[in-house]
Amino acid sequence: MTKADLVSKIADKAGLTKSGSEKALNAFLESVQDTLVSEGKLTLTGFGTFAVEQRKARNGRNPRTGEEIKIPASKVVKFRPGKILKDAVK
Repeated sequence: MTKADLVSKIADKAGLTKSGSEKALNAFLESVQDTLVSEGKLTLTGFGTFAVEQRKARNGRNPRTGEEIKIPASKVVKFRPGKILKDAVK
């Protein structure tokens, strides 16, 4: 599903125009991003939890040459689904 498909589905389910649902989706995505940057965690009860976690620096290998490389530490966003979402997907 693409973002355009999601906008259409939101418009149908919420009874909004496509432009209105696109504005709502963009506002939601920006809010999620801002919350993760500032607080590092966002919980949507029943849906799931987005959390920023620190990944340690480590050594890896270049698959083409086999040469050992250093992979720097970084932050990654992880998602853990909630019970309602898990049950819906089963």
